[in-house]
Amino acid sequence: MKKLAMITARGGSKRIPRKNIKDFNGKPIIAYSIEAALASGVYDEVMVSTDDEEIAEISRKYGAKIPFMRSERTSNDFATTTDVIQEVVDEYAKNGVKYDIITCIYPTAPFVSAERLKNAVETLEQSTADCLIPVVRFSYPPQRAMEIRDGRLVFRNPENLAKRSQDLTAQYHDAGQFYVFKTESFLKNKGILVGDIIPLELSELEVQDIDNEVDWKLAELKYNLINSSL
Repeated sequence: MKKLAMITARGGSKRIPRKNIKDFNGKPIIAYSIEAALASGVYDEVMVSTDDEEIAEISRKYGAKIPFMRSERTSNDFATTTDVIQEVVDEYAKNGVKYDIITCIYPTAPFVSAERLKNAVETLEQSTADCLIPVVRFSYPPQRAMEIRDGRLVFRNPENLAKRSQDLTAQYHDAGQFYVFKTESFLKNKGILVGDIIPLELSELEVQDIDNEVDWKLAELKYNLINSSL
């Protein structure tokens, strides 16, 4: 099976300017995703989908390929990850190239490791599932969520108040790091968050959304904590 690692990195980040190439503990944050993919040894090609020449230059420096630049259509604020993946699949197809398994890695995922990518790809390859997605458990039971209505605090599911936390079913959310999927399944299902999905559970220490400067600092703290304990 031919395998592709694609890293999505447009240049128009609003909340953290130049987020995808901002320095993270000494090097551009996108470098971590590129280096992990290359070091995994499972991909026939590691590429970056970007509309930005500076991001392209830095990506090449760290070993990724830029076979084509991302279109304006998939570079705006409304384009989805599915849109970007579809464009990558289509562009390769124009040149007669098809990959059986694709890993879509986010550029702000410094916790991704070569070993984890390798294991994820091999797990999916050996299964009948459509894709594999890293997830993390909600730290507090969503079944006890509250809302503010007309200035008052209201429990969404008051029937769960008397239940013990350990008796409530664990719930998870997307870790926002990478997705491994079979290209044929992606084209059939028209997306990655549908179909037969294998979960890869991560710990809270290994997961951090990076949407603002506070998130960035938390990610660096977590990264340093993980690596100082190795």
